[in-house]
Amino acid sequence: MKTSKILFILKKRLNTYAENIENSQYCVGLSTGLINSVKFVVDMLNMNNIEAKMETAIDNNCIDRMVRNYKPTHVIIEAFWVVPEKFKILTKLHPNVKWIIRNHSEMPFLSLEGIGVKWLLEYVKTKHVFVSTNSVEGYHDILAMLEAVYGKEFAKEKLIYLPNYYKVKVETLKKSKIITDTIDIGCFGAIRPLKNQFIQAISAVEFAQKHKLNLRFHINSARIECDGSTVLKSIRALFDKLDKDVYKLVEHPWLDHDKFLELVATMDLGLQVSFTETFNIVAADFVACGVPILVSKEIKWMPAEFTAPTSDSDIIVEKMIRVLDKFDFYGKSRKALRALYDYNTNSREVWVKRFRQ
Repeated sequence: MKTSKILFILKKRLNTYAENIENSQYCVGLSTGLINSVKFVVDMLNMNNIEAKMETAIDNNCIDRMVRNYKPTHVIIEAFWVVPEKFKILTKLHPNVKWIIRNHSEMPFLSLEGIGVKWLLEYVKTKHVFVSTNSVEGYHDILAMLEAVYGKEFAKEKLIYLPNYYKVKVETLKKSKIITDTIDIGCFGAIRPLKNQFIQAISAVEFAQKHKLNLRFHINSARIECDGSTVLKSIRALFDKLDKDVYKLVEHPWLDHDKFLELVATMDLGLQVSFTETFNIVAADFVACGVPILVSKEIKWMPAEFTAPTSDSDIIVEKMIRVLDKFDFYGKSRKALRALYDYNTNSREVWVKRFRQ
């Protein structure tokens, strides 16, 4: 049986996402979250006897050397960072290689990128160059756009569905924590407007007030993307006016994945009630650690009982109460973990079918 040899290439993140990045116009492809995402897929492919490797590039000019050294059948460029014109050169240098640019964003987020949609429409015009998406909804949206521009037959040929895969580490599962006088709520991830962190901060405060609890609200403040600095300022302004003996904003640096899982395991509840998502590794981290998590309906693999509307803090608070109730390994925790395993099973089948032919 013929198999593929796949080289995944990411762009090395050169900036530090410090607070002074006020107007990031180019955040696609720079996320360290992509590194974890790709590592999980690469490990899964190799375990299924499909050779795969991940490389990080400083810029477009590194790609030719990497391809010559590894000699892959397929190159997957993670996110939109290679200029479309580069593929005209690369396809001539490597005529037997198939190139796939993998999109990790739904259309609302992609539309905020000044170059995202434009580059996508340019990529597919080059022979042997394809675009993929990691969500079914994103696939249908991009397919409709490509059909409108280039026609149905061309669109179906050029667009591929390649979902995420999450490597569950069983040893990370923890026992349920009893909440006494303080609740730790983690709303982690890069600060972006469409992540909806401010409404979730308000909901966390409302929850603590309703249950007469002290609150520690945990965020990552070292990664600010797509003009998310205004969101961070709003969250800080809220907590600056609250009683600091009762309500604390805890800001964490960006951690490697193992350290981050250790942090997640100390939480009582996670929030990822985002306006738009494809997979959301943070939500999977909470589920893998056995920690309660409330998300939006945008995270399609999560059961409905773990979801809440994005803009109503009263309903978010009510759903937080429901998620926390009887969340143990034999109840809701197990149900959430089963949903993640089911997603992984489907994802593995999609990748293996695509690249083992």
